Amino acid sequence: MPALAALGGSPVHSGEFPQWPVVEDTDREALLEVLNSGVWGIGGTKQAHFEENWSEFTHSRYTVTTSSGSTALVCALRALEIGPGDEVIIPAYTFQATASSILLTNAVPVFADVDSSLCLSPAAAEAAITPRTRALMPVHVAGCPADMDGLKRVAEKHNLTLIEDACQAHGAAWRGQPVGSIGAAGAFSFQSSKNLPAGEGGAVTTSNPLTAARSAAVRNCGNALAGLETDALVGTNFRLTEFQAALLLSGLKRLPAEIALRERNAATLDEQLAKIEGILPLPRAEGVTTHAHHLYIFRYRREVFGGAPRSAFIRALQAEGIPCHGGYQPLYRAPFLSDAAHRTKTGFRDQDAGGYGDLYLPETELACTEAVWLTQRLLLGSDEQTGRIIEAVQKIRDQSRELLKL
Repeated sequence: MPALAALGGSPVHSGEFPQWPVVEDTDREALLEVLNSGVWGIGGTKQAHFEENWSEFTHSRYTVTTSSGSTALVCALRALEIGPGDEVIIPAYTFQATASSILLTNAVPVFADVDSSLCLSPAAAEAAITPRTRALMPVHVAGCPADMDGLKRVAEKHNLTLIEDACQAHGAAWRGQPVGSIGAAGAFSFQSSKNLPAGEGGAVTTSNPLTAARSAAVRNCGNALAGLETDALVGTNFRLTEFQAALLLSGLKRLPAEIALRERNAATLDEQLAKIEGILPLPRAEGVTTHAHHLYIFRYRREVFGGAPRSAFIRALQAEGIPCHGGYQPLYRAPFLSDAAHRTKTGFRDQDAGGYGDLYLPETELACTEAVWLTQRLLLGSDEQTGRIIEAVQKIRDQSRELLKL
């Protein structure tokens, strides 16, 4: 039996997976067109053109582009009048911007546990509601739509605003409806690693004209969208450039085919990895009609691998030529939240403990010890490359006792 690459053997995969971002001649031409036009920001046409296309793609009436996914979240929260002391329930398994965007509106992030999809659990969200709760902000983690049926029921029952953090979920859909169009507003990111990249950039999607107008005012120094009226609102410069909009227009033409390829390769991984004892692909809810697969995540059960920690498995898989990592830690332990707690006079439930005190959400904690992440570019590979991922995991499983040497 070949030795593990981490212990001196030959790796299963010695080539390169597809690079990201993808750069084609159409992207270069789009950038040169903007460069040569001399109109790189305000006054150009690319931003408005992309907003129209993104609205169509997401089945939203309006798109308001922004400088990042983080600023899109801030714009959406402020547009929906989330403010000082308001509580917003979010999953604890997410990137820090989900929480920091709430803090930047002087509102309070409240963490709830996740379900088997690693998205916000409707039951856990409902249990976290207090008289100060104003909104639910589920995250479509890894591109998997959260349980929008259950979350909508909770929001409607308790008269809460539903805001979608869709920053990882370009093209995902719940029961055929694109994410970002299900709640009162959605937020997307176009950062370099995202499935539709422009270096940086973001967008708010909504079908409510007032929400669109208010989002635009926050984005553009208090100026609302042409033809839409809104109240006076303090804003700043969260605008997208024409260069970014041009890249997004070019990349959007490729996105449907890339989504289909990721879905196909992910389905192969789901089927084959499920046959390997101790490896659990994430379940896919019946309502998920399209998974964007910004990440491919599976669970590693150390007890089946002789007790070897996940870190040893990850090192072994990396050595076999498969890029991977362990992903998030529980967000309620992030150091910036302790600082925010000390600077905030209201809202935090355990200020004396320096933030969220002894909060322990079991499903989140378990996910943070078991999850193994493959980034979306690995799902753009060939059938042979997808097979190498499966072969590498099987090789490690067959020699799981060797992991204890790492």
